Amino acid sequence: MVIMDSAESVGSLEEQALKRKERLKNLKRKRTNSDNTSNNTTNETMTLPKPKFRSYKPQDEALQESKLSDAEPTVIEEEVKDLLEAGKEKVVLQDLDITSLAPRKPDWDLKRDVAKKLERLERKTQRAIAELIWDRLKHGNEDNLSAMITMTANRPTITDDD
Repeated sequence: MVIMDSAESVGSLEEQALKRKERLKNLKRKRTNSDNTSNNTTNETMTLPKPKFRSYKPQDEALQESKLSDAEPTVIEEEVKDLLEAGKEKVVLQDLDITSLAPRKPDWDLKRDVAKKLERLERKTQRAIAELIWDRLKHGNEDNLSAMITMTANRPTITDDD
């Protein structure tokens, strides 16, 4: 049974292939017939565009007439005069900030974004150092009164916003 099914399927595939070839032949014939008729009618009415040579100098005498003439440079003296007059105004060099003309370092944007956080960390670090020194003086040497007084005077005030 399996052998017969495969033989039947091969036969139907061959038939489909033959039908497809026949359809393609018919389509090619129709296309060539329509192209021939359209070419006959279009050749009579349609003319090909003539070439224009802008940067190429043709060697053939018949094509020399299709060559475009060389472009003449336009006169721009009046436009330049206006620009020169505008440029004669005095430019004050003292107002120019030379540092703004220098290129920025590659990591300037990273530093800009981190600057506020670093300020807060610096304040917290200074406060922690002061508290450590204060605790050390308080628990270590009670007879060193002058050091404690200077530490109390220099101790930063702690606020809630820090």
